[in-house]
Amino acid sequence: MHDPLPIPSCFFSGDRTSDEGGSPAVSRAGQSAVVSVYRTKIAGHCRLITVTWCKNLLVHGLSISVEGTGGEGGGGGEGDAHQQHHGCRVELRPWHFWRKQGSRRLDVAGEAVDVLWDLRAARFCGEPEPRSGYYVAVVSGDEVVLLLGDMGKEAYRKSGSPPSPIDAILVSKKEHVFGKKKFSTKAKFHEKGKLHDISIEFYSNSGGAGGADPEMVVKIDGQPTIHVRHLQWKFRGNEAISVDKVRVEVYWDAHDWLFGPGMKHALFIFKPIHLVASPATASASSPATTVAGGSTSDGGGGGGSSDFSLFLYAWKLE
Repeated sequence: MHDPLPIPSCFFSGDRTSDEGGSPAVSRAGQSAVVSVYRTKIAGHCRLITVTWCKNLLVHGLSISVEGTGGEGGGGGEGDAHQQHHGCRVELRPWHFWRKQGSRRLDVAGEAVDVLWDLRAARFCGEPEPRSGYYVAVVSGDEVVLLLGDMGKEAYRKSGSPPSPIDAILVSKKEHVFGKKKFSTKAKFHEKGKLHDISIEFYSNSGGAGGADPEMVVKIDGQPTIHVRHLQWKFRGNEAISVDKVRVEVYWDAHDWLFGPGMKHALFIFKPIHLVASPATASASSPATTVAGGSTSDGGGGGGSSDFSLFLYAWKLE
């Protein structure tokens, strides 16, 4: 389960805002980041849009990357092996007010794609991703194919484009958080569900003659849902919990917390598993049951895994 993914960054050297796409670079320690990947239709193809929010002590950063393929038009699926990314990055320093609102035009497979943002009134609440007072919009084919934030009316008016009839799908969210004993984030496990507080707490209790006896607790909305004792023996594992009547599989790998050198991170994966309606219920409504992040075909009952996964990288500071 170990994932060597580096800490993403949308910060740059100097005062220049980069237009270069591609994967974010490795950042210095202490930079929190949230990376959300959405799937939508751009330039006639289903593509991924990666939105990265970063934060350190002085700067907030925003990076948007739109997936393209170098092999389009050639037929077949081999073009996916030559993926290109087209993107823009914005660095929000307190003294650079003009960068809090703007737009950028990208060329994706010969089609113009516009990225617009207004973060002048954004409220971040100490997190990389703003809570309210902002919008980020991606426009393709004269339609807003991705809209983030709570200022939708302003985004539609500024872009002059209506919303796409096909909603963008949140495929995954990767978050890097830092702490000594407690690591927190927020997430939804269903598209229409509530926003939940997720926290992971690490204890290293004195084990007497046997030495330290580390423990780990996963809490949802302040309530313990998973308690792992003797973590030095159970540093990898998985367990199912129920949140808002949704089954969520939780996987963890805390090996590097215990045995890794230097600054260490543990990886936690939260994967919603949605129940599919029975054949009788499904035939009375629709042939498929819609789930957060996509739809699961009705196979006569049981469970279906949604497209969405939350990856939490908990970096333990000494």
